[in-house]
Amino acid sequence: MSLKTVNPHNGKVVKTYQEFTAEKIDQTLTAGHNAYRDWEFSDFKTRSSVLLNLADILLREKENLAQLMALEMGKVLKEGRAEVEKCAWVCRYYAEKGEAFLANESLEGSGSKNFISYNPLGLVLAIMPWNFPLWQVFRFAAPATMAGNATILKHAANVQGSAFAIERMFIEAGAPENLFRNLSVSSSQMEAVIADKRVAAVTLTGSINAGKKVAATAGANIKKTVLELGGSDAYVILADADLEKAVEACVTSRLINAGQSCIAAKRFIVETPIYDRFLEMFKEKMAAKIMGDPLDERHDIGPQARIDLRDELHEQVKRSIKAGATVALGCEVPDSPGAYYPPSILVDVKPGMPAFDEELFGPVAAITKAIDEEDAIHLANQSIFGLGAAVFTTDLEKGEYIASKRLQAGCCFVNDFVKSDPRLPFGGIKESGYGRELSHLGIREFVNIKTVLIK
Repeated sequence: MSLKTVNPHNGKVVKTYQEFTAEKIDQTLTAGHNAYRDWEFSDFKTRSSVLLNLADILLREKENLAQLMALEMGKVLKEGRAEVEKCAWVCRYYAEKGEAFLANESLEGSGSKNFISYNPLGLVLAIMPWNFPLWQVFRFAAPATMAGNATILKHAANVQGSAFAIERMFIEAGAPENLFRNLSVSSSQMEAVIADKRVAAVTLTGSINAGKKVAATAGANIKKTVLELGGSDAYVILADADLEKAVEACVTSRLINAGQSCIAAKRFIVETPIYDRFLEMFKEKMAAKIMGDPLDERHDIGPQARIDLRDELHEQVKRSIKAGATVALGCEVPDSPGAYYPPSILVDVKPGMPAFDEELFGPVAAITKAIDEEDAIHLANQSIFGLGAAVFTTDLEKGEYIASKRLQAGCCFVNDFVKSDPRLPFGGIKESGYGRELSHLGIREFVNIKTVLIK
């Protein structure tokens, strides 16, 4: 069996990777577990040094890594460079903050001394998608490594080059040889890996169905999980919004990574008084974006990561149109090679349509007209997802109240598009998953929060 990377720009095979045998999987798990047994007793200075070295290596290899991502999954170069820089940032962040985040915490209790100690769990398995081949990995691996865990990665089949590049960079940074390992395996082998006693915990970014399977297997084996399962983020644009700023943020968010982002804006809920003007401005900016070869600096968005994913997106669009949605822009498969789909807009989108109820993982915006503010909030929350949400208004007090109290999501922004930041917790509610990554909360997901009492 083999794992194949296909360039989504032209359909040509980039590279083929041999899938690990059962024997090699066993050897990799043993090596990772043994690496943890040494690393758990390393000091914070040693761990910090590895992460700082990783940051330097990432920045040094920024151009090569950006080109690799463009070839493997179609990310345009400017976004690839930004992704590499963000990975370096998260490494530096935990290198500098990790020790303080994991310092013992004194508590009141019946002992003469009572405190919490944060200790690593062991070998943490990460099951990661292709859309951010580096960032998805580093946002879990940096805090997990700083906490004293070893990590093992099951990456998507089409980004194995990125996965092995990360493995190599860990070694170059001075990490023990098996502290971070990539498993070249298919999803069909993951149930056995999750159940393996050498694996202490699991983190997954992926689909709802994948999350359910991972959670069920991990739960049956009493293992901690963190799940980030995507979303259909709603952006509420109120009548008093600054439309120039709102439209710019909305278009930027909808087209990040050619629309293939869990926290990209997907549903736009617009109050009636400004609906027509918002649509006019939104359409103009969407239409101005240039689609093409991700290796060409002139292009704003590249192809979808795979042909089958592009076709699946188009089927969702067609079903939405059949249900009553109207095309305002795009929504046609180009008559050209590659997995391309143009920036597109559907209007008259209502609950019950795929464009409203499902996650559109591509550059398709679904716009819904709201009668008033209350209707807009209701529509925004009418979703099985709860990853991100945003509200646009010039009344900051009202915006803060809506974001903090009314919108049902793990990350709610006012007058800005939702983005992940090493300093801020990231994660969702409802069927977008559970647990948090990043910030002080993220590094504490895969530790034993141990109570110590001394009489």
